[in-house]
Order: sequence, then C-alpha cells, then structure tokens
Amino acid sequence: MAEQDNRAVLINETRQRFETEYVPAKSDKYDSRDLERLQQDDSWVDNFLIWRHDSVDETLKMIDESFQWRKEYAVHDLTESSLPKWLFEVGALYLHGYDKEGHKIFWFKVKLHTKDAKTQFEKKKLVAFWLERYARREHGKPLTVVFDMAETGLSNMDLDFVRYIIGCFKVYYPNYLSKIVIFELPWIMNAAFKLVKSWLGPDAVGFLKTVNKNDIQEYISAEYLPPHMGGTDTFKYYYPPLVDDDFQTPLCENGPIASEDETESKEEIDMENKENPDSNEEPGPSSKKVSLK
Repeated sequence: MAEQDNRAVLINETRQRFETEYVPAKSDKYDSRDLERLQQDDSWVDNFLIWRHDSVDETLKMIDESFQWRKEYAVHDLTESSLPKWLFEVGALYLHGYDKEGHKIFWFKVKLHTKDAKTQFEKKKLVAFWLERYARREHGKPLTVVFDMAETGLSNMDLDFVRYIIGCFKVYYPNYLSKIVIFELPWIMNAAFKLVKSWLGPDAVGFLKTVNKNDIQEYISAEYLPPHMGGTDTFKYYYPPLVDDDFQTPLCENGPIASEDETESKEEIDMENKENPDSNEEPGPSSKKVSLK
C-alpha cells in the first residue's frame, strides 16, 4: 500500500508540474489528445517515471520530447491509408511472432531498406505507425526488436534510421522494450554498431543481443524463426493485408495462448457440453523495467 501511495504521489506531481511548467509555453506543440491522456492514464505516466528512475525532472523532459514528436509525426492520425502503399509493400518492417518470453517481435529486415533522404521521413512514420498500433492494442506489453541483417551491405546500413528506432523506445514508448536481437551482424559493420551500444546507455546494453543461426534460439524458438535463421516458420510477408491484424493475445511463457477464433470455438463447445474445463492459461511475464538514458 505504501508503494502504491508513493507511485500516486509521483504521478500526481508529474501531472501538476507538466501542466504548470510546460503546457502554458508549448501548448501549440502538443496534441490535445496526449494532454488528456496524461491526466487520465496512470500507467502511461508511471511508465515515463520508471524509464527515468522516478526522477520527476527527467520525466518531465522526456514527456515534453515525446509529446512534441507525437504531434510532429501526427501519431494519433497515422493510419494505413495515410501512408504510401509502397512502404507496406517493401516489407522491411512488420510485427510477427513471439520470442521465448512471450513478447511480440518487431522485425526490421535490413536488406530491404535503402538509405534515401527523400523518403526517410515517411519510413520513420511507418515505424511510428506500427509502434502506435501495437501500443494501443497491447497496452504496455514489451516488444522484442529483431534486426535481421542477413545479406545486408553498406547500401542498406542507415545509422540515422537505426538511431531513430532506438530513440522510439528510449523516449517515445517508455518501458516497451524487451530486447534488441541483431542477427548476423556483418563484420564490416562492427564499428558502426559500437555507436548503437552508446545510444542505448549503460543500463540497457545487456538487452542488445548479437546472434547468429547457432544461438538465436536462446531467445526465439524455431517456430517463429524463418528458415534462413534455422527456424521452421513458413510465414511469408506480403501486402495487402496488414500482417498480424488480430495480434492481440494473452502472453504465456512460450508465446500466445490462443487465437480469438480458438477461444470462441472452445466457448461454443463448452456451452454445448455444459462443461467447465480447467483453464490451461498461464499469466504473462512482467515487463522488464530498464532505463535507456
């Protein structure tokens, strides 16, 4: 109870100070829907606090930066139809499958990405689209990010884009990162990825996993890995439609418990047989509270 009271005090202080210290001078830089949510959603405010070790001063700076980004990218209004169709057709970014801890996987197939200043803003909006879509549906469950660097070359390497993705978890989506898995990092890019470690900060470097076909299954089981990673997943990305349109599922130790259709079928059988079988569902894992500074 004392811990809950302390969280409530911190949350209220954060709200009050943001209203008095930031909103008057920057109201035009924020979306009113974010300001409204800040006053209503305790868990959202708490995630910002957790990400900044309960330092209200640092939390306020983080909320300010996040809110300005959300308005710049029109995050609330990002929809499938608001983005160019070709972004989805490329298939460089999408959500699919689960890691061994039951966290949804956000895939970045680097070989399909080409650095291009003319389209960079739209590509960044696509990242925001997927993360906001996930955040609205899964309400705080962490993601695992996989950088699939198989068959990549220097033309695919875009440190600005990589830094942006990391920044989304550092600032814009607090407490949403489970781990970053980098598959088959080319030796020529080792120096570049030392920068990635520096962006993550000392507290979160342990969440950066560099793997190959021999050890990736320490984090993701074969059923959710494509064949080139030594897995058995036959999933092939194509568009349309959006992949994993119905991905909201409970989490368990090894992934999703059941799909919506499976659940409905089970309920129908239960009604017909007038039986109440014991549930085999397991509670989901708790979010890892790590600060990226």
